[in-house]
Amino acid sequence: MKNRKIVITGGPGTGKSSIIHKLEEKGEKCLHEISRQVTLEAQKEGIDQLFLKKPLLFSEKLLEGRLNQFNEAKEHQSDHIFIDRGLPDVVAYMDYFDTNYPDFFHRTCEINRYDIIFILPPWKEIYTSDNERYESYEEALKISSYLYSTYRRYGYDPIEVPKLSVEERTTFILDKI
Repeated sequence: MKNRKIVITGGPGTGKSSIIHKLEEKGEKCLHEISRQVTLEAQKEGIDQLFLKKPLLFSEKLLEGRLNQFNEAKEHQSDHIFIDRGLPDVVAYMDYFDTNYPDFFHRTCEINRYDIIFILPPWKEIYTSDNERYESYEEALKISSYLYSTYRRYGYDPIEVPKLSVEERTTFILDKI
């Protein structure tokens, strides 16, 4: 059974995780963002901010984790599965931070295709930072523009989710699939 792999993406602090949790409450199959997990694993090894100290290594770990999620999504027996961020997010962030990276990042994004991309726009009123989200709101705006352009570069036409309550945004997404 081929299921549809649906990405929920957007810059930092746009409400992705809240929507993923609401989708799960409604019985939807979801895979969670892995960057915090990669960061926490590095902290256990004594590297406080792997992304800042070794950005390429961090991005390689993210790409590997997101590729594992992509393959895991293919195994689910549901009609569709939601994924918090996709493979092109890794490239968008590296481009934003002007990090050089090997061509296999592009090939991985080109070969492993999602079916629908939902993108959450920057929203200052809900933006907060924490131990793993260290970007300012202004940086979040720039990252968002990189996400839009990167997904388009790989041939996607992201659907922008309007700035509504979590419930209404979740309904919007479900109505579009």
